[in-house]
Amino acid sequence: MSVAANYGEEHIQTLDWKEHIRRRPGMYIGKLGDGTSADDGIYILIKEVVDNSIDEYMMGFGKQIDITVDDKRVTIRDYGRGVPLGKLADVASKMNTGAKYDSQAFKKSVGLNGVGIKAVNALSSEFVIRSVRDGEARTVTFAAGTVVDDRSQHAVDDKNGTCVTFVADETVFGTYNYNFDFIETMLKNYTYLNAGLVIKFNGQTFVSKNGLLDLLNENLSETPLYPPIHLTGNDIEVAITHGTGYGETYYSFVNGQHTTQGGTHQAAFREAIAKTIREFYRKDYDASDIRTSVIAAISVKVEEPLFESQTKTKLGSKDMGPNGPSVRNFVVDFLKENLDNYLHKHPETADLLGKKIQENEKERKAISGIQKKAREMAKKVSLNNKKLRDCRIHLTDKNPRAEESMIFITEGNSASGSITKSRDVNTQAVFSLRGKPLNTFGLTKKVIYENEEFNLLQAALNIEEDIDNLRYNKIIIATDADVDGMHIRLLMMTFFLQYFPDVIRQGHLFILQTPLFRVRNKKETVYCYSEQERQAAIARLGANPEITRFKGLGEISADEFREFIGENMRLEKVRLTKEDPIHDMLEFYMGKNTADRQGFIIHNLRIEADYVEELI
Repeated sequence: MSVAANYGEEHIQTLDWKEHIRRRPGMYIGKLGDGTSADDGIYILIKEVVDNSIDEYMMGFGKQIDITVDDKRVTIRDYGRGVPLGKLADVASKMNTGAKYDSQAFKKSVGLNGVGIKAVNALSSEFVIRSVRDGEARTVTFAAGTVVDDRSQHAVDDKNGTCVTFVADETVFGTYNYNFDFIETMLKNYTYLNAGLVIKFNGQTFVSKNGLLDLLNENLSETPLYPPIHLTGNDIEVAITHGTGYGETYYSFVNGQHTTQGGTHQAAFREAIAKTIREFYRKDYDASDIRTSVIAAISVKVEEPLFESQTKTKLGSKDMGPNGPSVRNFVVDFLKENLDNYLHKHPETADLLGKKIQENEKERKAISGIQKKAREMAKKVSLNNKKLRDCRIHLTDKNPRAEESMIFITEGNSASGSITKSRDVNTQAVFSLRGKPLNTFGLTKKVIYENEEFNLLQAALNIEEDIDNLRYNKIIIATDADVDGMHIRLLMMTFFLQYFPDVIRQGHLFILQTPLFRVRNKKETVYCYSEQERQAAIARLGANPEITRFKGLGEISADEFREFIGENMRLEKVRLTKEDPIHDMLEFYMGKNTADRQGFIIHNLRIEADYVEELI
């Protein structure tokens, strides 16, 4: 009899709360990660603790939060009311324990399930929670969720509030490091959404006076067409402007939570902008002409919000509360009244916005005929046979593995062939480029439809109409690690920056890091991604190992590729920040200023040569 068939009572297990969290951390904090992505679990741990402090501030208690990150030790101190001392251990270690079930106390709170801080506790090698209330204090220390110390103090001079210190457990997360840029972005967002709140982080002070208006101004990477429109009301705040590029940029929030994947409030916002502007100008503009180049932020406060995951990145609530209006009607009605009033009171802004919409309309109509022919061509061409080796599961599917979906954009048949043979056919697709793609900088969007390669790529990604229809969670540029490969990377990044910047803003574009060297002896093989790694491998493997320099992806066998596109895959996310003005950046690196660029390359080559000489 097989083991699988031998099923009895002894096979039934009951896990306690902390063991369940440690065995299934993804259910509570999403992915683990190593700190290289903003949504990695170590940042979710920080967020879960800060959320509690933010809730105190929203209730009118404590105007400052102090946060320090020292190596892997995180300390978060607020000056709210402090957790009731008799329940201090319970709120950190008993599931479904908290004050937020009482909607009168925490009517529009970020977290309502009594889970967050328990997950932090269970996933930390050390977790200390201390509460001070009117001169009395209690401190409880845990290790991996188990109490190791519990002590009380009397007649203390500390201010009221709660302090949490934790160290994320490396036995769960593996080796990790905090990226302070990700933490700063998260903390700044908290201040934008809570005007007047002071957050101090490692000696820096973050505070906002103008809410989402400050957020928009801080994150603009170009001069907007008109000064941002800032509108506020009960349980809603928005800021809106337009830029000059393609795509739509949104920063959306619910009860202070950054909903990076949008949700019902963001969908309502997009609908409301189109509806309001059509009615203001009394013209039936196409929604895409109104929203192209929009840069906007929206924050709503919803009673007992429902999110589509524990990490709260997408709002699922249809109503503002048990007895409130629908989210859609609430947002549409607010913009219909307030945005319409603003445009009537600011005719100069209305004039600039109207001209922008007309320009978008003119360009769209100019390429409509080309689009039709391009669609027909895409239908006739068999993507599966010519360019695309598709996978079975896509981001748009209702499948638990949908977020694992990815597409490799490769150069040439040999590289695409190796990846195709070694890929996971369920979640990994391959799109093969034919040589170097066109430099699209300075070209209008009609080039996408006139250029067969870009037209087919756009069709494969399914992003012509709306990026929300994107078929793959990760778009991975996989090129050789040589000059030509680097050039193709730049050309592909230019394509996305120029026409689909939201692909990058929403964290979908990556570069595949492939090994430069293989160092091996009879017992072990080491793949090296840099000269430093090669030297370290040689030193570790001993005398006379065999060393292979990979000139291109086509030289790597399918069996070896499994090492690089599976669990050990090294990906570098392509990021955009406010310090990256898209037009200026593309003009310098991809424009016609050959002399300036040549000088830049020569200067940096000299710096690199000096660095290498120092190493030697």
